[in-house]
Amino acid sequence: MIQPIIANSVIERLRALINGVKNVVITCHLSPDGDAIGSSLALCHVLHRLGKNAFVVTPDMIPKSLHFLPDMRDVIVHSKTELRARYMVEHAQLIFCLDFNDMRRIDKLGELIMQQTAPRVLIDHHLDPRDNFDLTISFPEMSSTCELVFRLLMQLHMLNLIDRYAAQCLMVGMMTDTGNFTYSCENPELYEIQAALMRRHIDRQNLYNLAMNTFTANSLRLQGYALSEKMQLFEHKGAALITLNQDELKRFGYRKGDTEGLVNKPLAIPEIHWVTFFRQDPEYIKVSCRSQGDFSVNEICNKYFNGGGHTNAAGGEFYGTIEQAVEAFMQILEEIPDIHPEQTK
Repeated sequence: MIQPIIANSVIERLRALINGVKNVVITCHLSPDGDAIGSSLALCHVLHRLGKNAFVVTPDMIPKSLHFLPDMRDVIVHSKTELRARYMVEHAQLIFCLDFNDMRRIDKLGELIMQQTAPRVLIDHHLDPRDNFDLTISFPEMSSTCELVFRLLMQLHMLNLIDRYAAQCLMVGMMTDTGNFTYSCENPELYEIQAALMRRHIDRQNLYNLAMNTFTANSLRLQGYALSEKMQLFEHKGAALITLNQDELKRFGYRKGDTEGLVNKPLAIPEIHWVTFFRQDPEYIKVSCRSQGDFSVNEICNKYFNGGGHTNAAGGEFYGTIEQAVEAFMQILEEIPDIHPEQTK
């Protein structure tokens, strides 16, 4: 049985906010992943069924690999159609902020939202949410924001409003944020939620293939190159490092989403229990970290890379060159004790 986790006072306050408005905007973090866009679209579906004028507004483009999700064509991208996005935000009576804990995570869209008087509701599973939200629903122990959205709808007595399309979105978000239920999924209730979604007649295997097992030829070549030529191993620290600069990305025709899952792959090596991936984007170095066991990459991303996340999955940004980012990584290695053979998996 799925237990309620959100305080009744919070549920009732949210219910009042929803009941008192017509126009709703839902947004998520930059470079939306499956959990961010899945939770946003699922909530949007439910609000439509409640008779609300709900729209998903993202800070930037969604990876092409996620375009199979229902109603993706209706998503408003701030960086692409700024005037339309501004109109929607300025006329919103309620704004949901999903899968991020700080307005800085949504770039210029965050500045626009902070200028509005509409209440801001945070629904998120990352550590240390900031205090610039009117209502905060934050549970870092959740596997994904999609899991939290399901639990929230359950406590609002709105599960009947989760149709097949909303269920697909929630399932994809849960899959992608847990590596298809291989990490951050120790709570047995997560599988009860999965079963409830499957009763909406979704094709779980097809969703997995579309979300996590479909790649372009360029993506496969880029990831193969990264593993063959750019992966460095530091077995005495249990660490791996992958770097990709702008020239290398251009060489393989990089498109957003092409490196999805790359950071997890070195964890298959028995001696490796944490991985760092630096990707040179136009404005900064995108940092992704993954780990296994008790090794906290959240602490690393928080201290060194202006970010954070969870114990085993975190990310951030580095403002400088790839070479300077690598220097920071080497400094981290100096501070971490060497591991003993029995500490490897």
